[in-house]
Amino acid sequence: MRTLLISTIALGVLMISGCNNAKSPQAVAKDVAKAEQSASKEIANSEKDASKDIQSAADKAGDKLVDLNNTAVKDAYNMAVAKADGDRKVALANCTALAGSAQKMCKDQADADYNAANANAKAAAQSDKQ
Repeated sequence: MRTLLISTIALGVLMISGCNNAKSPQAVAKDVAKAEQSASKEIANSEKDASKDIQSAADKAGDKLVDLNNTAVKDAYNMAVAKADGDRKVALANCTALAGSAQKMCKDQADADYNAANANAKAAAQSDKQ
């Protein structure tokens, strides 16, 4: 019974100490490259969707410039959010090179930057919408 208790405690300590360990430079580079590729793809898809939406609105709107402008504002917002999301993914991938509290602070900063970018995009969309 005592051996089981000691083994359980030792396993728990090992599991806790394994959190927030730094990754090797090769693993970080691979994660960053993957995050950058994902971000680029997400931004490209968002731009493609925006182009289709704007063209569709322009075809339907005729002289309804307000509809066209609001569609452009919505798509600009979506592109800004996609960029913020991609930037966050890249930043989080870079954070894995750090260990312990430095990694947590890096992740917290990435999240704060993401939230600020989203808030700015939302504010810009609200001010530009007609």
